[in-house]
Amino acid sequence: MPDFGLPDEIFRFFLVLARMGAIFAIAPALGEAQISPRVRAALALAVSLLLLPVLRDHLPALPADLGGLVWLILHESLVGLMLAGAARLVLSALHVAGTVIAFQGGLAFTQQFDPTQGTQSAITASFMTFLGIVLIFASDLHHLLISAIFGSYDLLPVTGVLPMGDFAQLVVRLVAISFTLGIKMAAPFLVFGIIFNLGMGLLARVMPALPVFFVALPANILLSFMLLLIVLPAMMLLFADAFEESLRMLLGQ
Repeated sequence: MPDFGLPDEIFRFFLVLARMGAIFAIAPALGEAQISPRVRAALALAVSLLLLPVLRDHLPALPADLGGLVWLILHESLVGLMLAGAARLVLSALHVAGTVIAFQGGLAFTQQFDPTQGTQSAITASFMTFLGIVLIFASDLHHLLISAIFGSYDLLPVTGVLPMGDFAQLVVRLVAISFTLGIKMAAPFLVFGIIFNLGMGLLARVMPALPVFFVALPANILLSFMLLLIVLPAMMLLFADAFEESLRMLLGQ
């Protein structure tokens, strides 16, 4: 029969908060840098309070020694960071696609700070990343993310051993999925770039006096924007399906 004394309840709450706090620190959509740290802390507290009653059977009692207490808190923080980092890897597919689009469309020189990546990125990469975050909230995929957090207690119990080998394999798999997804999303622009450059090369051979560079650069940018308007809905739907599939993979479904 589990102990439901006040010290044990406080300890269990901080165990849940350790995992929630790590997740809300770096998780996609829920842990973005644009969200105030106070708001993220308040959300982590609220979700921890809501999940505590249903997770009580998954949580151990207060350890007798300080070492056991510190290890459990550290264990939960590491699990939260692992789950949030794995989910964020899928979001990087939008950054890959946006970077490829920028290079193919002649926009690679337009750089701006991307807070989701913490570095300078091409403007199309930043745009697609922000659009992906909006899509996650608009399609209620953040609810699935919270469900994945709840389901993680069955896959990664509090008193279990950290499966570092399995997590390393998952990271490798998600990196491959993310890069492949980014290339798939940018595939129309890769085809467009090949055809456009071949056409400009033939035009330069046929009309040597034509300043091809001055003609090609604005035409390339204009056609790239037009192509982006056409294929953007399909690209974002492809990302949404892949993001949902990755979350279900974290749930073990």
